[in-house]
Amino acid sequence: MIRTQIQMTEEQVSKLKRLSSREHKSIAELIRQAVDRLITTKAGIDIKERQKRAIDASGRFHSKLSDLSENHDKYLYEDFDK
Repeated sequence: MIRTQIQMTEEQVSKLKRLSSREHKSIAELIRQAVDRLITTKAGIDIKERQKRAIDASGRFHSKLSDLSENHDKYLYEDFDK
């Protein structure tokens, strides 16, 4: 591993210390995990992989609703309103 220095606000350090204690992980490990998530999120998945995943997922899930494509907003509103 490569050692590096970063600057954070006092609030960030305080919150990281609490999280570190709660999760029984070092602050360095939490920062590495956050960097990994950032890289994955920003770099994203290339278009070919996204297309493949979308095609693989199609037809996998069944709502048993014949009008879902027409009334999806209504169903979402009903579910979020619970």
